[in-house]
Amino acid sequence: MLASPAVTSHETRTDTARALYLDLLKRTITGAVTENNNRVLGAVPTSGSPLKPKNIADNVGRLIGRLGFEIAYKRAYDPELRAVGRDWPGGADSMIGLRRMENVQHCVETAIQEDVPGDLIETGVWRGGTCIFMRGVLKSYDDTMRKVWVADSFEGLPAPDAARYPADKGDELHTQDQLAIGVDIVRHNFERYGLLDDQVEFLVGWFKDTLPTAPIEKLAVIRLDGDMYESTIQGIEALYPKLSPGGFLIIDDFGSHASQAGRAIEDYRAEHGISDEIVDVDGFGAYWRKSP
Repeated sequence: MLASPAVTSHETRTDTARALYLDLLKRTITGAVTENNNRVLGAVPTSGSPLKPKNIADNVGRLIGRLGFEIAYKRAYDPELRAVGRDWPGGADSMIGLRRMENVQHCVETAIQEDVPGDLIETGVWRGGTCIFMRGVLKSYDDTMRKVWVADSFEGLPAPDAARYPADKGDELHTQDQLAIGVDIVRHNFERYGLLDDQVEFLVGWFKDTLPTAPIEKLAVIRLDGDMYESTIQGIEALYPKLSPGGFLIIDDFGSHASQAGRAIEDYRAEHGISDEIVDVDGFGAYWRKSP
């Protein structure tokens, strides 16, 4: 029996409205909608740079910032760089780019549409943009059962523990304090998008302390964004056993930090005999779907 024209028309309008909302949301979160690519001195990526000119610029920017001003210099907007997350947009709520954000959308929507049980989590959230987008996808589908878990130290990355994790030897990410975004700022960012509610849960602290005891029963989508071997292996060890069959494991840094995050993933897969195909997203991020 064919659906009535009224029902079909209503479903079409709903689908169109959802698609428009999610497209606008991800373009706003990544800064693509404003095409703003200006750089602010004293912010990402000058913070913690070993290069003397950037270090001087960073110090000047911080000094000006304490006086209530900021120095920005204009940079041409390149849609291809923003698509693949290569331009570190200082004013955006996420630096992952549109393709990795679209990958998040694909995984979450598939989990909803195919009724894969479990919540959503990101480990390493910066300003919270990807988690905000996850919550927006749930909202657009009127999914009131799943939670979005926002896991971060909210203090930046840990100093490398080379004795336990040799792959992280020499890592300097812990010196970039502009990567340390406080939990109150991230909460406020959720509020700005109208997406802070009781379906959003924060796990505040180092992954080794929070993830093993997190009160999470099942997960449908895991997104690991810890850059380092330590952060990545701690995330996958604690969370992958909770990933439902048919669920998705996304690694933001699989290609960009192949010797650290990428190696941690390969080591875990080898140890546990995981052979599900790893799919590249944009040269940096990758994912796979957990087989039954």
